[in-house]
Amino acid sequence: MPSTVTTLLCLGLCLSQRISTQKQTLSKPIIWAKPSFMVPKGNPVTIWCQGTHEAVEYRLHFGGSLSAFERLKPPRPMKKVQFRIPAMTLRTAGQYRCFYQSGELWSESSDLLDLVVTGMYDDDTPTLSVHPGPTVTSGEYVTFYCRLGTATTLFFLLKEGRASHIEHRHGNTQAEFSVGPVTTAHQGTYKCFSSYNSYVWSVPSEPVELLVTGDVGNTTLAPTDPTTSADSWEPYLLTPKTGFQGGYAFWNHTTQNLLRIGLSFLVLVALVCFLGEDWLSRKRTREGTNASRRKCRGRLRTQP
Repeated sequence: MPSTVTTLLCLGLCLSQRISTQKQTLSKPIIWAKPSFMVPKGNPVTIWCQGTHEAVEYRLHFGGSLSAFERLKPPRPMKKVQFRIPAMTLRTAGQYRCFYQSGELWSESSDLLDLVVTGMYDDDTPTLSVHPGPTVTSGEYVTFYCRLGTATTLFFLLKEGRASHIEHRHGNTQAEFSVGPVTTAHQGTYKCFSSYNSYVWSVPSEPVELLVTGDVGNTTLAPTDPTTSADSWEPYLLTPKTGFQGGYAFWNHTTQNLLRIGLSFLVLVALVCFLGEDWLSRKRTREGTNASRRKCRGRLRTQP
C-alpha cells in the first residue's frame, strides 16, 4: 500500500509540473496607435501596448530592433503602457511590435503595427474619381481611379471609418480599383494616396462620396462606429475583438492557476483516502491477529 501512495503522489507532482511548464511564453499583447495608424508629418502619435494585469515590463520594437521599454520602479503590474512619438517623420514610419514580461516569462510578439506618415509629397496631390458616377444602383460595378501628375510606385484607396480595409495597387501615374457588385455597405467617403514607400504616403486626394441606392436591407454589412467623426480613421490593427483578446489572456492565466490548485487538492484528498484505508487495513489485521491469539489461548486452557 505505501508504494501505491508514493506512486500516486509522484504522478500528481509530475502532472502539476507539466501544467506549470506547458506554457513557457505568455499570450501575445495588443498593439495600436492613437489617434490613428496614419499620421500627418510633424504630428504626434501614441503607440499603446496592452498585456495582462500581471505585466511588469513592456518593450517596443521598431524594424526588428528594440526601440523603447517601460518598467516601473519599484516593479508593479501594468495592464497597458504608452510610447509617445512627439513628431512623425520618415524615420519613425514603419513596422512596430511589442512584448511584455510577467514573472520570469516574456510574452509572444504582438501583431505588427504599420505606422504610416502622410503628407510627404505635398507638391503633387493625387486625384480620385469614380466611374460610372458617384451614385449607382445596388448590384452594379464601380471603378475608382486614382491619378497622379508624376510617376510613383503605389496607390492606396481607403474608405473613411473602414481603414482596416485598405486596397493598394502598383502603378505609374494611375491605378484602378474595381468594386462590386456594390451594396449599401459600400457607400461612404473614399480617399486615395500615392506613395514611393509602403509607410510614406502623399497628402490625401479630395474625398469622393459614393451613394448606393436600392439595397436598404444590407446596411449592416459595413457597420460604422457612431463615435467616429467623419474625418477620422480607425487604427489599422485595432478591431472590436481586441478587448476580448486581452480579457482572454487574463482568463487563460487564471485558469491555469485554478487547475494547479484543483490538481493539488485532488492529490491531497487521494493521499488522505489511501492513508486512511491503509490505517484501517492495518487495524483489521491487528484485530484479526489478536482474535486468533485469544482463540488459541482458550483452546489451550480447555485441554486436560
